[in-house]
Amino acid sequence: MRREERFFNTLDDFRSPYARDRDRIIHSSNFRKLEYKTQVFLNSEGDFFRTRLTHSIEVSQIARSITKHLNLEESLAESIALAHDLGHTPFGHIGGDALDECIKDDGFKSGFEHNFQSFRVVTKLEKRYREFDGLNLTYATLEGLLKHSYPYKKPFLPQELVEIFELEYHPSLEAMIVDRSDEIAYISHDIDDGINSGLISFDTLQSSSLIGEILQKVEDEGIVDKDTQIFRYRFSSHLINHLVYSMLEYSRSNITTDRLLSSHKIPIGFDATLEREIKELKRILFQNLYQHPKIMRKMYSGKQAIIGLYRALNQESKMLPSIYKEQLKYRSQHRVIADYIASMSDRAALTLHGQLFGSIS
Repeated sequence: MRREERFFNTLDDFRSPYARDRDRIIHSSNFRKLEYKTQVFLNSEGDFFRTRLTHSIEVSQIARSITKHLNLEESLAESIALAHDLGHTPFGHIGGDALDECIKDDGFKSGFEHNFQSFRVVTKLEKRYREFDGLNLTYATLEGLLKHSYPYKKPFLPQELVEIFELEYHPSLEAMIVDRSDEIAYISHDIDDGINSGLISFDTLQSSSLIGEILQKVEDEGIVDKDTQIFRYRFSSHLINHLVYSMLEYSRSNITTDRLLSSHKIPIGFDATLEREIKELKRILFQNLYQHPKIMRKMYSGKQAIIGLYRALNQESKMLPSIYKEQLKYRSQHRVIADYIASMSDRAALTLHGQLFGSIS
């Protein structure tokens, strides 16, 4: 199969191909479900905290700004950013890990991986056309989803995809920008949500040299009370701006016109000093926020919900919705069940688990 044979032409459309991709993603059912999927805090924790939907929008905004300043395809970056988390299960990464373990425990080596699931959502699981599955997105958008994280060539990927999407090479510059924009977005909003929740404080984070530099910028504005909302807002703004401008400065000199760049150098990113500072900040967040007892308890509940649903539906597949029961005629049961669970919101997963086993939250 050649790359041009996979896709279907759309005639008489006033939009550019990547703008059309963006619109199809926004109108997909899986995009709407992101509103009720966990980022760090469960959706039920409060209206303020980010969800997968608000996270995807923030990534898109950052990626659009960077691509525009680098004279790249803004709509392509936007499409990849809006779709990059469509494959996430309920309850964040721990939900995906639990589903992966369940599938592998049943003897299926391919398991579950959310980046590949995002690709499957837009190429197979969304139903919008009579003639074919998926959203009919462009090659570049699909490549950006499949190569969202390095290394791109993963052992469970079908050989056909390895060849079509040339997984030994980097994706487009726009896709690489989305990858780092994702990092900027979740670092900044996880800090904001963590401080707003009271689970971490600026004092906790101050051991990071990067955070110390950003805090000083806020204080230079005459805002010194770290417990106020305006301090948090100004901090987030300064942090995002610092990372975006640093990425622009580093990346401009590395950009080449060759879109199939060698796998030995990623041209989009930060200088070595800032990369080390970001790595140290992630370590601090991991220890003090992501592994906070309150977060771990909620995530444990989510994990048990995923495991319980997977086991129950495998024991009695007649409990699946009709659209998924129909798929059992031509697809393996474990994958159909995984697709159904992955498509659920946190709320739907907890509700169904409660109906089957009683409440765990």
